[in-house]
Amino acid sequence: MKLPASLHRLIEELAKLPTIGRKSAKRLAFHLATAPKADPNALAQALLAAAMELRPCTQCGGIASGELCPLCNDKSRLEGSILVVEEARNVFTVEESGIYKGQYHVLGGAISPMKGIGPSQLNLKSLEARIDQGGIEELILATNPTLEGEATAHYLTDLFQSKVARITRIARGMPTGGDLEYADPGTLTRAIEGRTRFNSA
Repeated sequence: MKLPASLHRLIEELAKLPTIGRKSAKRLAFHLATAPKADPNALAQALLAAAMELRPCTQCGGIASGELCPLCNDKSRLEGSILVVEEARNVFTVEESGIYKGQYHVLGGAISPMKGIGPSQLNLKSLEARIDQGGIEELILATNPTLEGEATAHYLTDLFQSKVARITRIARGMPTGGDLEYADPGTLTRAIEGRTRFNSA
């Protein structure tokens, strides 16, 4: 069956989204095509507003609508620790657990030679600047428990072990090969509470 060009284009664009396969893209596209016109209009406006207003936080690299994200603007956050994650969405996953009250830093990925991603492609300069300002007593490495996440954790330990008194890795409450985004609050609580000192050797 040949689809209208606009519907075909919608399916193609939806299929580019993470975790959305072709079948899911088709279902979403047909839903939007047959929904009351106010529904897709509201979605389109929300997408445009997000694209225009959201940007990386200049301090942590998270999602912000201004210079700083709400967490970096929150003066009640503890300033002595920085929890390092790979992606901005991971910040919200940890926040939902309610267990961590310190600062965050988003790397924007993980070291992966196979994908051509090295340290220079990650958000490391601003992390180094934050540490060099002083006052950071603990660096908590919450990169995903994958080969890439482990390689990144080792690199960060080597890079900052002479500048930070305590470098820890979230405990193995996280499954090996898993993604922080899909961890439930209980697992995250155990992982953060059971973190251990991380050695690169």
